[in-house]
Amino acid sequence: MSNREVRRIAVIGAGTMGHGIAQVAAMAGYDVDLIDAATALAHRGFERVRANLDDGIRRQKLSVAERDAALGRIRTGTEMAWCSDADIVIEAVPEKIEVKAAVFDQVAPHIHSGAILATNTSSLSVTELQQRTAHAERFIGLHFFNPVHINKLVEVVRGRQTSDETVTSCLSFIDCIGKDPIVVNDAPGFATSRLGVLLGLEAMRMLEEGVASAADIDKAMELGYRHPMGPLKLTDLVGLDVRLDIARYLHEKLRMEQFRPPRILEQLVEEGKLGKKTGQGFYTWEA
Repeated sequence: MSNREVRRIAVIGAGTMGHGIAQVAAMAGYDVDLIDAATALAHRGFERVRANLDDGIRRQKLSVAERDAALGRIRTGTEMAWCSDADIVIEAVPEKIEVKAAVFDQVAPHIHSGAILATNTSSLSVTELQQRTAHAERFIGLHFFNPVHINKLVEVVRGRQTSDETVTSCLSFIDCIGKDPIVVNDAPGFATSRLGVLLGLEAMRMLEEGVASAADIDKAMELGYRHPMGPLKLTDLVGLDVRLDIARYLHEKLRMEQFRPPRILEQLVEEGKLGKKTGQGFYTWEA
């Protein structure tokens, strides 16, 4: 598939990451199918896109006409058959390998012969998912970062069988949506999650030990190392449950003690304190 043929994108999963991916693709001029298991979930994702765009208007970053044009390019629903029109299908469902594999099983009968299949996983094996499809050479990891419409980075993860053509097409797509890629070979946690999760887990251990408050630990990284957000606040934004799943996965795969989840993380997740989405994590968040 040549880069010029990319016209329509399908995003499976309209949650935190999926609606953001749909938004940036639509704003770049692509037609987008935003698909979820229930109509209400897909519609909720669409409304989150609208809210982001409305905020952009308030901040004078875009016009009403640009908002309306972007929204007009997004179709929402539950139909996997829509993937037959997509040149790139991006999965953005929960970080469970069986859940992601099931999505690609559902998509497989519908895609056309040149379509690229991409997973938005932040840590799971792209090669393992790739080997469970009939289109391994066209399978790749495209790890976007939250919030997608603001964060510039996309981690392009090359599975063992990913073709050069697939990588090139995805780099062109990423450039067209105004993002900045890095290319990494498939390994547990890739580059970003392996480093970012490690920093976050150490910050949690420091909090457990009473080294400093959550706010001061975060401030140390924000001011001392120019991180835009501290590791504990970032964990709240990502979701403590998501970070716990990734930490467990990396601990299992890498067999390194520094990736063992701290007790404070496990306890907060047990209590349902998952960060911003529940209003409480390492910080208290307003509704």
